[in-house]
Amino acid sequence: MSAETKSRIYYTKPSITSLETSYAADAAANGWGEHCYEYIERLQRMFCDHLGVGHAIATSSGTGALHMGMAALGIGGGDEVIMADINWIASAAPITYLGAKPVFVNVLPDTWCLDPAAVEAAVTPRTKAILAVHLYGNLCDMDALQTIADRHGIYLVEDAAEAIGSVWHGHRAGSLGTFGAFSFHGTKTITTGEGGMFVTSDDALYERVLTLSNHGRSRNEQRQFWSETIGFKYKMSNIQAAIGCAQMERIDSLIAAKRRVFDYYREALSDLPLIMNPEPAHTSNGYWMPTFVADERSSFDRNCLISSFKANNIDGRVFFWPLSSLPPFRDFRSDSRRASLSTRGVNLPSYHDISLEQLCRVSQLVVDQFAVRT
Repeated sequence: MSAETKSRIYYTKPSITSLETSYAADAAANGWGEHCYEYIERLQRMFCDHLGVGHAIATSSGTGALHMGMAALGIGGGDEVIMADINWIASAAPITYLGAKPVFVNVLPDTWCLDPAAVEAAVTPRTKAILAVHLYGNLCDMDALQTIADRHGIYLVEDAAEAIGSVWHGHRAGSLGTFGAFSFHGTKTITTGEGGMFVTSDDALYERVLTLSNHGRSRNEQRQFWSETIGFKYKMSNIQAAIGCAQMERIDSLIAAKRRVFDYYREALSDLPLIMNPEPAHTSNGYWMPTFVADERSSFDRNCLISSFKANNIDGRVFFWPLSSLPPFRDFRSDSRRASLSTRGVNLPSYHDISLEQLCRVSQLVVDQFAVRT
């Protein structure tokens, strides 16, 4: 069968049903005037209940949630925020928006998340926060990072954009730090098209972010259009929130679907010299993006696999680059000794309704590529 006749396998796509479209239609038809925030408020309550946190603010992106949260913590010029070097740029960008400096450090070879020892070594008098990014659904060692944060009197912030469904010792990702940020981009396990969420159980921090999210206008201000400070405009629309409410009603099944996809890959690729997303004891991985990293002693060629995917009408997605290798950050401090992860890592297609036949097609190409290179 030629590539043209094989069905396209996307690296990911959302699961949208009649529930989402009916809620969106209702918001479009009726969600105006006094009803303009109803789906937003409902989504925020649902997200709080799911995570077990006190407060949530729906945003237009995960980046916006990080930006406002860090601003409310007082992070600014001259401050440093420690984060893993191997990441998507959206995690580092809000630090720079505030005039602060991201300090890039090494990741662990098994989780691809922050190495606590590297974090400890990078703390300086200018360090204001640690940004724990739960990469591809994998979890940072939150206990070790919280110990470091407490010892130095700095904040621990969670970028849980990719970690809906992941659980650390009984606590959902995003609920453990000073605040957490989520993304509802169309690639994520749950989506609002574009969108995100700021979450915290810190009452005072919530009030500061709520004010910032409304152009610096406090909800207790009686004067119309009166702003005490310059804020932001990162609000989610009511129509987007309506889609999010439907997704939240289905969240358990959406997470379960991601886990089923990963279980297939793990079994199909179990004999190959590679590692995949880990799930340590007392944790659960939401497996947003099933990923493998080939053994550095193998002769695996990622470019050849991506080309093979393309020839077979399959979307290929590579591992994130070290941020310190990108033009905007080449002069920034870095301590990355895992850079080769990026050249050996591949994200595998993982949408909710991917078929067994499609999973088999993907897996066989991976197996074949390792066989070719042996």
